Amino acid sequence: MNFARRILTIARQGAHNLFMAVLQPIPGDRILDIGTSDDTGPDSSMLERLYPHREHLTCASLTDGKAILAAYPGVHHIQINAGEPLPFNSNSFDIVYSNAMLEHVGPARQQKKFVEEMGRVASRRFLAVPNRGFPIEHHTCLPFIHCLPKAWFRRLLQDTRYDFWSHEENLNYVSAQDLRAMWPADGSPTISHAGIGFGFWSSNLAIYQTKV
Repeated sequence: MNFARRILTIARQGAHNLFMAVLQPIPGDRILDIGTSDDTGPDSSMLERLYPHREHLTCASLTDGKAILAAYPGVHHIQINAGEPLPFNSNSFDIVYSNAMLEHVGPARQQKKFVEEMGRVASRRFLAVPNRGFPIEHHTCLPFIHCLPKAWFRRLLQDTRYDFWSHEENLNYVSAQDLRAMWPADGSPTISHAGIGFGFWSSNLAIYQTKV
């Protein structure tokens, strides 16, 4: 495993551990994981990999889910469309979870809709994203570049091997303040750090709501 994937694996597993500690799901809880992918490497689909009660776990992704279903027998899958409402009734789940997805859904208005949809389908919610305070950028493995203003970050990556990450629709970092502002008004979330490191320098930010 290369260095970048090792960083991602440890960081995302740390966010998963926080989820288990604060949401404390019980075996019968219906859980929706938004943002799985066909990548079944050790840094991907952390909930599907580690959660012991897959029969109550539904994965939502932009793909047909065949790879996820083959890798993690017992889970359910639903294909969703980018930017569209989730194909579920309100309060269809006990818990909704998303790890390392929000930063990939586009500009702030789309991110806000994503968070609002999470709140619509479940009242107990957990959302984790990369933290700009961490010294290593998660996707490129470059040091400190993501700590720069977003316009500078994108300009420096343009026309390089990392050009994909220079586009807002592919990578758009959010702060703790952004997360709180996006959260539905009827919620009272907690924001904390997770993953690798400590406090401001941790690899991930997490926002969650544990009570109905």
